[in-house]
Amino acid sequence: MKILVLNAGSSSHKVSLYQLGENLPDDPPPPLWEAKIDWHDHIGVDAVEQLVTTLWRGKSPVLRSSDDIDMVGHRIVHGGRQYEEPVRITPAVKAGIAGVSAFAPLHNRGELEVIDVIEKLFGDIPQIAVFDTGFHRSIPPAAAVYPGPYEWFTEGIRRYGFHGINHQYCAGRAARLLKRDLKTLRLITCHLGNGCSLAAIRGGHSIDTTMGFTPLEGLMMGTRSGSIDPGILPYLLRRGRLQPEEIDDVLNRKSGLLGISGLSSDMRDVLAAIKQGHSRARLAFDIYVHRLQAGIGAMAAALGGIDALVFTAGVGENRRNRCVRSGAVARTSSISCSRQRAGNTSHWLR
Repeated sequence: MKILVLNAGSSSHKVSLYQLGENLPDDPPPPLWEAKIDWHDHIGVDAVEQLVTTLWRGKSPVLRSSDDIDMVGHRIVHGGRQYEEPVRITPAVKAGIAGVSAFAPLHNRGELEVIDVIEKLFGDIPQIAVFDTGFHRSIPPAAAVYPGPYEWFTEGIRRYGFHGINHQYCAGRAARLLKRDLKTLRLITCHLGNGCSLAAIRGGHSIDTTMGFTPLEGLMMGTRSGSIDPGILPYLLRRGRLQPEEIDDVLNRKSGLLGISGLSSDMRDVLAAIKQGHSRARLAFDIYVHRLQAGIGAMAAALGGIDALVFTAGVGENRRNRCVRSGAVARTSSISCSRQRAGNTSHWLR
């Protein structure tokens, strides 16, 4: 069976083709083909269509035709309260995903557009939606409910958590590499990419995470602020420094590493600027690491100690970002975690 997998992120779109037999392996096999598009203002969903069709129309096709693909899987960032398990995509499912698009403005709408592209190219081929929020359904109410009016919770305003597909995979992979039963482990998985989140995982189940109702909460990210004092927003609105329609854009696209450094949302660019003596790049890095340390401490407290610290995604795994990992674990002696083990986890997960 050939399965095409589409992973829409906030800064890129990854497409991979897999060949699977009847028995599913613990770890995914190497893809038959993979490609990636980095999002820019002038690149839209049409680029995904062009990329997918190169599978059978390109200079070096890997398929005879689109009929060779049996199924398409999509990573969907927000499933809301309705979707926790993978589902086959139908018009009703698409409507449900659209209904929570406001909760994940950088993701869900684009993912729906890609689903439409696949329908255009492949007709009624089975499409499966896998939700990033699903893994965090085990988070207890004390961690999931915001301390505002209780009516918020009854209306679906709660902490959902994100990056769940990757957090779940990394927990299982870490257990196998450590040769431990996942049910016995207390893990903190650190997904550090353009979007960043931590998850506290006990016995294979998420019990807390840093992202919440939207992927904006929590750690400092590439272009997202992470958690800030909510009082800042009405203050800026009252002073005319910010218009209501600008809030989403400022917090999701003009903050984080980009907002503080004034240079880039890419950690590699920030680190290069630090070497050139750029003070705002240094400040951006210091805030990033401080917030990361604080988040790890909070997750460790939820777990009552940790057995391993796992790093994943672009910033977490890149060898050039060792200073991020070393900064993150600089104070782990107080939470009983081996610095050497934490520092090498990204290598283990490859």
